[in-house]
Amino acid sequence: MSKVIAVFGAGPGLGSAVARRFAREGFRVALVARRKDRLDALVEELTAEGVDAAGFTADLSAPDEVPAVIDAIRGHYGRIDVIEYGPVPNGGFTPAAELEPSALAQGIPLLVLTPLAVVQAVLAEWKERGDGAFLMTTGASAVHPMPHMSGVGPLMAAARNWLYSLNGELAASGVYAGTLSIAAFITGSEAAEAAAAAGDPLAAALPVVDPADLAALYWDMYTKRDRVEEVHPDLKTG
Repeated sequence: MSKVIAVFGAGPGLGSAVARRFAREGFRVALVARRKDRLDALVEELTAEGVDAAGFTADLSAPDEVPAVIDAIRGHYGRIDVIEYGPVPNGGFTPAAELEPSALAQGIPLLVLTPLAVVQAVLAEWKERGDGAFLMTTGASAVHPMPHMSGVGPLMAAARNWLYSLNGELAASGVYAGTLSIAAFITGSEAAEAAAAAGDPLAAALPVVDPADLAALYWDMYTKRDRVEEVHPDLKTG
């Protein structure tokens, strides 16, 4: 039976690129997102390209919805082998001195609690099989805190901390956990388009990367399993 990747937070940028990259290797693709209209359009697009894709709606800011969507994917495909978790959080960066507790609390479910719920929902299956992979997408501010760029960073950093521990705990069981931290805008993504439309200074300051290149990094991480994290572009080299 062909393997299945579930892309959580599927959209026209990284999500669709990951779907295409894994589909090239024979994976069937489950796409999870909140907006059914956009989800249906993406499924139609991928299906036209020969990808075995199906869409599943869920609000990823509601961890309680995770078991139902995991069950729906299993009901459709019979299994889940890889999960890429990369929803785009609402709101932009906030200076740390202006960050309100309520704003930080609002992002906790999407960026911290739901990833935990997803892993808990699939972990027994993966341990029994002796194989599986959880790939989590974050931004560079999770790795390198910067002035005036707080808000989502502390939450992504918390999830990154958890994922590092998860990687070490599960490696011997054949289950892989890795994270890709992106220090750029992604071509075709909603975040890049919104930043450009709003005249966000970051739109000019940050590089723009091809989502296909990011998807290729994820495939390399998944197959080699030789590192917990990849930061792209490499901030140390500019």
